[in-house]
Amino acid sequence: MNPRLRKLIGLVGILAFLLFYVGLVVRVAQYVPDHGPWQFAFYALAGVCWGVPILPLISWMNRGR
Repeated sequence: MNPRLRKLIGLVGILAFLLFYVGLVVRVAQYVPDHGPWQFAFYALAGVCWGVPILPLISWMNRGR
């Protein structure tokens, strides 16, 4: 597969995943207690965890260089 096409498919996949992920975080955030440390922990975890599922896609996009 052509590297440009692979990167285009990866870009669309990443954008679709991020839209889904942000929607999920917004829905779950409604159930987080209104207390500073809990909110900080939730958003810190949510801000880091989005990268883990994307790593294989990024690896696939850069294969065959």
